Amino acid sequence: MNGRRIGILTGGGDAPGLNAVIRAVYKAGKQHHLKLIGFRNGFSGVIQRDFMIMDDEVGSGLLHRGGTILGTNNRDNPFKYPVRTEKGIEYKDVSPQIIKTLEEMDVEALIAIGGDGTLSIAKELYELGVPIVGVPKTIDNDLSATDWTFGFQTAVQTATDALDKLHSTAESHHRVMILEVMGRYAGWIALYSGMAGGADIILIPERKWSLDEIIQAIEYRKKLGKSFSMIVVAEGVKLPDGHWVTQDIEEGRSDPIRLGGIGQILAKMIEDTGKTESRSLVLGHLQRGGSPIAYDRILATQYGIKALDLVLDRRYGNVPVMQSGAITSISLKEATSQLKNVPMEHELIQCAKKLGIYIGH
Repeated sequence: MNGRRIGILTGGGDAPGLNAVIRAVYKAGKQHHLKLIGFRNGFSGVIQRDFMIMDDEVGSGLLHRGGTILGTNNRDNPFKYPVRTEKGIEYKDVSPQIIKTLEEMDVEALIAIGGDGTLSIAKELYELGVPIVGVPKTIDNDLSATDWTFGFQTAVQTATDALDKLHSTAESHHRVMILEVMGRYAGWIALYSGMAGGADIILIPERKWSLDEIIQAIEYRKKLGKSFSMIVVAEGVKLPDGHWVTQDIEEGRSDPIRLGGIGQILAKMIEDTGKTESRSLVLGHLQRGGSPIAYDRILATQYGIKALDLVLDRRYGNVPVMQSGAITSISLKEATSQLKNVPMEHELIQCAKKLGIYIGH
């Protein structure tokens, strides 16, 4: 492999817009005669030296494609990497293999696209001397350093489309329909899709709720002649007793707790009051799939170009972000320092209250 080489990988959960970032780095890199090495399946590709050399055939036609052509992985932390031994699976620090691969392949810098888990790994690698740049990605929009992460707006659109379809069946059967959306410990997807989809009740992790208040909201709608109600609930909403609803604990992931199931439990709680029928739907990975909408394509492209600029300027250990509508950059340490929750007095929360939407207390 001749010429200057830059590596790129996608880590963590997939999101609409990943391919758009890869495309932007590839096309902009061509202007500087750079060769782009795509490592497959996150950091595992670097550890196992599993890669593809990007060319025009691979690097074209990516803007509208969902997922990631490189594959991704959320169980490949090189500092706690699963290794099969005689005793079973053990987690070991294989980060030296990352350094060895990059040196032996003469890759001068690595671009890691991912959420807080991937960026935290990138920060640790940078502290070991790895020339690395991050790109923020999460449909949850919960990175405090940036106004928006690509994939979020597409996920909101998917959830809004689902709400539009649920309205008709809720009205036909005079039921309470509950849509459970992703977001982990932040309520951005629930808040935005709930507002866009005309939800009557929106539950987010940042605000407490009570069953009595939900029933009051449903009964009030009945008095207004509305025989159905729509509820959007984020997967990270706690029960009134303060506990999360979880599906599993998965070792080896940056966040081992797999949330999910609050929608079904809430539906049963509502039905058990004997006042109304209730059904729930977990939207799940549909929020991660599909073609990115225009906004996410543009944002992902801007991030990809900015990431390459950081590499060309040798400003390693940094991440492109959007702040106050402008693309800039901050350090990996800043990017991973704090979760971005929905502020208690966010303007959409105020809008919801004025519209008569119950949004907790």
